[in-house]
Amino acid sequence: MTEPPKDDLVRFLEDRFACAQACTECARSCALLVSSTDLGPAAPQVHGPVRPVADEGPEQADAPLGLRRALLLSVEVCDATCRLLSEEAHQDEYGIRLQVEWCRAVTLECAHACDRTRDAADCAEQCRACARACTDFLATLG
Repeated sequence: MTEPPKDDLVRFLEDRFACAQACTECARSCALLVSSTDLGPAAPQVHGPVRPVADEGPEQADAPLGLRRALLLSVEVCDATCRLLSEEAHQDEYGIRLQVEWCRAVTLECAHACDRTRDAADCAEQCRACARACTDFLATLG
């Protein structure tokens, strides 16, 4: 088994760290927005991943509950992605790829939800930065 060139390994580790750091910043920004904004009643407690309901119309997507759901999902997924990327144990590349791709998709959805909300521009930008970091890291996976 041949080892990858040292430059490739360094880039991989740098991009992995940048992705984990962007996930942390995105989660922090989304959590801050949830806690500092009156978004109406909290979403019901659900265990496991939650995807937005497909039949929601655009008027429902703008509702505070939709934003709260997007923010909380982003917090959970970004936090889980950061934890996975921060582990030192040997990990399955396929599992890492799936988690990072999921994180990228969720943060882009969250950015779009923030775009429709007054005073959420900072959170939207953090979500986009996280999605970009995920994209960059996925490129190092090959």
